[in-house]
Amino acid sequence: MQISILMSMCIAVSLVSAQDAGPPVRRAASPPAIALERRLADRLHARVGDTLDLGLEAGAMDRRVVVAAIYEPHTDPSAITKRDLYVRFHLPDLAGLLGAPDRVDRFGVGLLPGVGVDSAAAALNQVAFGYRAYSSAEIASESSQTFKVVGRFHRAIAVISVMASAIFLLCIMLLKVEERRRDAAVMRFTGISRRTIFAALLLEAILVAALGSAMGVGLAALASAVTNAYYQRYFDTALVFSAITGGIVRFSVLLSLGLGLAAGSLAAWRLIRTRPLVLWGRG
Repeated sequence: MQISILMSMCIAVSLVSAQDAGPPVRRAASPPAIALERRLADRLHARVGDTLDLGLEAGAMDRRVVVAAIYEPHTDPSAITKRDLYVRFHLPDLAGLLGAPDRVDRFGVGLLPGVGVDSAAAALNQVAFGYRAYSSAEIASESSQTFKVVGRFHRAIAVISVMASAIFLLCIMLLKVEERRRDAAVMRFTGISRRTIFAALLLEAILVAALGSAMGVGLAALASAVTNAYYQRYFDTALVFSAITGGIVRFSVLLSLGLGLAAGSLAAWRLIRTRPLVLWGRG
């Protein structure tokens, strides 16, 4: 069955183009049986038990098959933009349709627990010529090169965003401290220690950072939901395009609190080291 899944891609488009002229003709169910991908079944208006005519070319529909199942394919980011539609055959039926018995493009091999993937691939490659065995990790790595580049690009944007937000937060704290110069001077005149003033300003900075973190998490969750809703509808898939995990939230909140603590400490330190008369505007 795994072989038929992989080889069926070559006839999926021909099947769709041949049936675009109208809905499928329903006849008495007869073998062979096939399974249609849900999107293809929707396009053909086909249901389980329908009989379809198919062939390798639009003008040579010489095969009749019965729809035995309609399935939802596994989400695959590397194939989401290809818009391919799939049909699943039993291997003998597919070989007969293609006119190429005992020939495959690729197939999967399952290993028993404890068998090394690399050693099994090396042993298979030494058996005969004309094919090449790869581990699933190698195939996944090769097909994910585009996503790795996109991931690096996203990390670069994230670093720039964090640096900009840190500078922005520091500016906000400095401005708030400048507005509190007279208040700090009065507290100094009344005998309140520098340590108490520093702690109060630091607490205020942490509260501002915590509020910003909560707003940021909410905005990110809303943006993620909108992104998934739009692209899942656009591509007609259940693939998750944007995900906010607990690890991302924890990292973001801790980073925000850390930056707020650093910015608040710098601004408070700048304030308490200034003489009270200067803060009052008399120095």
